[in-house]
Amino acid sequence: MAPELVPASVKPTVCAKPVNMPSRAYVTFLAGNGDYVKGVVGLAKGLRKVKTAYPLVVAVLPDVPETHRQILVSQGCIVREIEPVYPPENHTQFAMAYYVINYSKLRIWEFVEYSKMIYLDGDIQDFLNMYFRDIYKPIPDIYNLVLAMLWRHPENVELHKVKVVHYCAAGSKPWRYTGKEGNMQRDDIKMLVKKWWDIYDDESLDYKKPPAAPTTGEAEPVNMQPFLAALSEAGAVQYVTAPSAA
Repeated sequence: MAPELVPASVKPTVCAKPVNMPSRAYVTFLAGNGDYVKGVVGLAKGLRKVKTAYPLVVAVLPDVPETHRQILVSQGCIVREIEPVYPPENHTQFAMAYYVINYSKLRIWEFVEYSKMIYLDGDIQDFLNMYFRDIYKPIPDIYNLVLAMLWRHPENVELHKVKVVHYCAAGSKPWRYTGKEGNMQRDDIKMLVKKWWDIYDDESLDYKKPPAAPTTGEAEPVNMQPFLAALSEAGAVQYVTAPSAA
C-alpha cells in the first residue's frame, strides 16, 4: 500500500533552475535539531576531499533549526526544505519514529531540476525500490559499507577498496563514539572513526566561496511530469504536515 497524501495546495508541474547550475547532485537528508548536522558536514567535506564536481543537496524537514541550516550553507551545501510525508497508518503501529521519518525522503524525487542524483544514505535503499524500482539504481557495496558487515560477513568486505562508509552500527557515529558499545573496540572500527575525524577537522576542506559568475541566459524549465507519473504508478501519494521529529 502506497503512502496516502493530500496536497495542501495545487502546485505547478514546471519549475525553473538557473542554466548555470549543475544538472547532477549528491543528496542527503536531515531532520531535527540534534547533532546529525555534524554528519552532513563530514559528508560535505569528504566529497570535497575527493574533488567532486557536483554539489551536495540537503533535504531538510521544517524542524531543522536555522543555525544548522547556516552551518550547512557555510559548507557549500544547497539546503532544500521539504514537507514531511506520513506513511499509511498500518505501517506506523510498531515502527520507530526514525523509520516513519524515512518516508519524507520520497520528496527527493521532486528535485527534478537534476538529471541524476546520488543519495548517500543507505538506510532506505529497499524502501525506495518499493516505489521506484524502474528508475532507481542501488549503488555497489564499496560505495555503501554498512559497518556490521565487518563482523557479520567479513569475507565479503575488501576494506582497502571501500569508498564510502555508512556509520550506522550502534555506537559508530564518529561524533558520538565512545568505544563502549559492542564491536566498537575493533581496530578496523577505530581506524574508520579516525578517518572521519581527520576529514571533519581538516580546515583545508572547508568550503571556499568561488567568485560570482555573471548570469547568462534565461531559466531553463524543468518538467515534473516524469515524477508525477512515477508516483501515479506507485499509488495515490498525498502529503500532510508532520510534527517535528529528530
